[in-house]
Amino acid sequence: MKPASDTPFRVRAILFDMDGTLIDTKGPVERAWRAWAAHHGIDPDAILAVAHGRRTIETVRRFAPAGLDIEEQVRLVEDRYINDADGVVAVPGARELLAALPRNRWAVVTSAPHGMAETRIRQAGLPLPDLLIGADDVSHGKPDPEGYRNAAVTLGFEPGETLVFEDAPPGLEAGHAAGAWVIALTTTLRPDELAGNLCLPDLAAVRVRVDEDGLEITALGGASGG
Repeated sequence: MKPASDTPFRVRAILFDMDGTLIDTKGPVERAWRAWAAHHGIDPDAILAVAHGRRTIETVRRFAPAGLDIEEQVRLVEDRYINDADGVVAVPGARELLAALPRNRWAVVTSAPHGMAETRIRQAGLPLPDLLIGADDVSHGKPDPEGYRNAAVTLGFEPGETLVFEDAPPGLEAGHAAGAWVIALTTTLRPDELAGNLCLPDLAAVRVRVDEDGLEITALGGASGG
């Protein structure tokens, strides 16, 4: 479901992607994939065109030369990524928005493995969520809606009562497929690459009012992607 800009709407909980949504990790992500691509003689731009928002294993399976140990290649990419904290910071507005939300009204659903996600959240100085669903907690990664559906149900709500924040097409597709409200952030990609979604520059453009019935959300100054 697509909210309208500057028009309040109500949900019961918010489900956040991590990379590019709560935390700016574009530098480490791109450096890890470029190094891996260079080692194997692969076009890094082809990888980066599809890697954002997907589990590492799915990207490695797509691009790895024949004969490589896929799990070992995933480990190499992820080790390089998680050991590179240069430029890792909270997305503008993330800290303030999380502080305004009750602990039982938000969760993180990420394509990063669970342990890696916890490390990144700590590196960015953000609070760890009570509910974190990582790549190794689902059978199917984004764009499959499994992670978002599981997060909503675990929090005690229907997916249609939740709002998903995402920055890449696989996650946006997953949020829509789950039946949630969805807002895109242009922290990683341009609005024209996020077609069909309400786009905000970052979480500083979000206002939330908490009451006993849930959350009233207003997205300020949003624009339609695509």
